[in-house]
Amino acid sequence: MSMIGRPAALAVVLAVSLAAGPAQSLEFQETETLSRTHDAASLPPVAERLPKEPLVVDLESRGRTAGRHGGDINTLIGRARDARLINVWGYARLVGYDENLNLVPDILRAIEVEGDRVFTLHLREGHKWSDGHPFTSEDIRYWWEDVVGEPSLTPSGPAPFMLADGRPPVFEVIDETTVRFTWDSPNPLFLPSLAAARDPFIYRPAHYLKQFHIKYGDKDAIERQVKEARASSWASLHNAKDDMYNAENLDLPSLQPWVIRSTGGGQRFEMVRNPYYHRVDPDGRQLPYVDRVIMSLADGRLIPTKTQAGEADLQARGLSLADVTVLKRGEATQNYRTLLWANGNAAQVALYPNLTTRDPVWRQLLRDTRFRHALSLGIDREMINRAIYLGLGKPGNNTVQPQSPLFKEAYRTQWAGFDTAEANRLLDEIGLTERRADGIRLLPDGRPLEIIVETAGESAEQLDVLALVAETWKEIGVALFAKASQRDVLFNRALSGDLVMGVWSGWDNGIATADMPPDELAPVHGDSSLLWPAWGDYWESHQASGEPVDYAPAQELLDLYIAWLGSASSQERARIWDRMLAIHADETLIIGIVSGVRQPVVAKTKLKNVPAKAFYGWDPGAQFGIWRMDEFWIDG
Repeated sequence: MSMIGRPAALAVVLAVSLAAGPAQSLEFQETETLSRTHDAASLPPVAERLPKEPLVVDLESRGRTAGRHGGDINTLIGRARDARLINVWGYARLVGYDENLNLVPDILRAIEVEGDRVFTLHLREGHKWSDGHPFTSEDIRYWWEDVVGEPSLTPSGPAPFMLADGRPPVFEVIDETTVRFTWDSPNPLFLPSLAAARDPFIYRPAHYLKQFHIKYGDKDAIERQVKEARASSWASLHNAKDDMYNAENLDLPSLQPWVIRSTGGGQRFEMVRNPYYHRVDPDGRQLPYVDRVIMSLADGRLIPTKTQAGEADLQARGLSLADVTVLKRGEATQNYRTLLWANGNAAQVALYPNLTTRDPVWRQLLRDTRFRHALSLGIDREMINRAIYLGLGKPGNNTVQPQSPLFKEAYRTQWAGFDTAEANRLLDEIGLTERRADGIRLLPDGRPLEIIVETAGESAEQLDVLALVAETWKEIGVALFAKASQRDVLFNRALSGDLVMGVWSGWDNGIATADMPPDELAPVHGDSSLLWPAWGDYWESHQASGEPVDYAPAQELLDLYIAWLGSASSQERARIWDRMLAIHADETLIIGIVSGVRQPVVAKTKLKNVPAKAFYGWDPGAQFGIWRMDEFWIDG
């Protein structure tokens, strides 16, 4: 399977590679099971629910089969907020990645791109929201002018992907189905952002949200609802209703294949088909095939056991390679397959020194390249790979994987061998020569060199890895203590500067191309970073909070990222990526351990069109999204 293709971001017109043929030649078939989820008699016939030119998906060339409607997909989630994954897995995007990582129109009928500056978006005539209201240029205009352009709703102004050289675009409504964004400078961030796992939703259901907007709604009605919701203002009320990603407002119209209907008291989330969805199969059947997706809350530690017991039709979250033996035992009795997809992350597990920690002693030490090199050289990655990953991973740094055209072997191996003698030499050179009786070195202020590595408390695998790292770090005089926490607490502690070191997976995008943004490599994210949260916060807040970068390698990475944002060619972007990857390898800013580990994906035998070979990643990929979960169907 080819997983990499040159993104079409620079093309004059992005072509629809998912399309099988003209929709006009199709005779559309009504959804046989529509009455399971809707009052079918109250809905128009399928031909009137679809756009004039729906997206006809190409199944045959991708090894898929045409399916039939009906049934449910049951899956398990470890947190109630993971119900929002329905908007990730559905992966209906204005433009999205296909399976070869080419950017193609999806919700859009077409998009014209001129010099990475001028983007003309063509909507599908007759496309409708999940409540049947037309989806038009007004929905994009409302987002840009009345949400982003309203300081009460968006006090921080446009997101970075809507700025080129710090300036926003000129926006034009051409007609009911055409809009144009024009920047003075190239904006290579725009299209990849639209294709992200977390959709930025540069459109809003204006017909629904205007009732809560002070500019359009009845002011007395808005005030009553503000009081009923105990909101602080009309803007607070509007923002609560405008919840496109989190799937918490059951009344909010959507363009995704499934729309949330019930939260089940936070225990069982029911998502039902969108009867106005814009994709159809080559036989004229409207997608999605499956009527409902049911997400049930479960203790994360029990997800493997529950999956083995047959409680999930499709499951990847909460499963790791260590669970494969258990999962295999349930295949025959519970009629499922355990697929092993390639993991799309740059590393399965990585250590993140917090370079902006508040402790001045730790801050100085963590910013010493020799210290990070010593910690990396003090890890026996081969032993960890054998003991935990059955030898199936690839020991090495946090970097792009071989499937990426940007990969170089040196990026993976530099400073990633196991060499305790050299690690000890480097620590001595730094001046950490004083030791306790048990051999643990002392910090300059006399404290023992004990690193507390904090986790999100969601992965036993990470704790197992840390236990093995601790064993070999003792040989270089470094003590490691793992501390389980919670995801939000972990990132909040990083941002506040209380975290010294955290553990997480590597970069989400381990199979990057030059036309994908290298934001994970630069200090431009705050509350989602364990490496340099204060610097990222400074960037994201436009210098309102956080700290300016005061470390040369990080500053060079930031300068390179800014250069990427202003780049006008794939060749220039490839040179920038190469330098950024080289800096990370030279500096060991993130201490990767093992990559290329397989992700178990359990799929019931009756669930068809789930690929046997695929990669599982966040960006790009949206986990199941890039594999078009709306095309999965149930046989029997």
